[in-house]
Amino acid sequence: MAQMTSILVKDDAATPVEHALYPVSDNPHPQWRETAYGVPVDGQIRYSLNIERTKNRAYKVTAKLEVPVMETLGASGSSAGYVAPPKVAYVNTGIVTMFCDPRSTEQDRVNVLRMLTGILQGAGDVTGTGTLTNTSAGQAFLTNYKPTPTAFRSLMLPN
Repeated sequence: MAQMTSILVKDDAATPVEHALYPVSDNPHPQWRETAYGVPVDGQIRYSLNIERTKNRAYKVTAKLEVPVMETLGASGSSAGYVAPPKVAYVNTGIVTMFCDPRSTEQDRVNVLRMLTGILQGAGDVTGTGTLTNTSAGQAFLTNYKPTPTAFRSLMLPN
């Protein structure tokens, strides 16, 4: 099994901010959470991986990212000077799921993952790779042993 480690990911802000997601649990499936200072637990970014067998015996591999958006604090508060802490206004959730036949090979699964990643990065009629070029991608998914590529490629979850 792959070992759970922290995951660093940059957001899409004008000046990108790197978010560190730390392992929280591997039971019943691996979960990570950000620990941003001054942000309540419900307002932290969460990420999880899951692999399950479907009724037709295929593998269903799912990666789920939840990004909570906090309310903006009011400036005045109550007449006694109390200002309520911020709450989560809403949560944006991204989910990527791949269904793999039990007879598929690692190379088959890596091929789907690479093409899907290219599409998610903006592949179009001018470039077939999105923001990741073919030369830099090469065998990136086949040789990457980080939690998510390993789950999609080898059908193995970290613990």
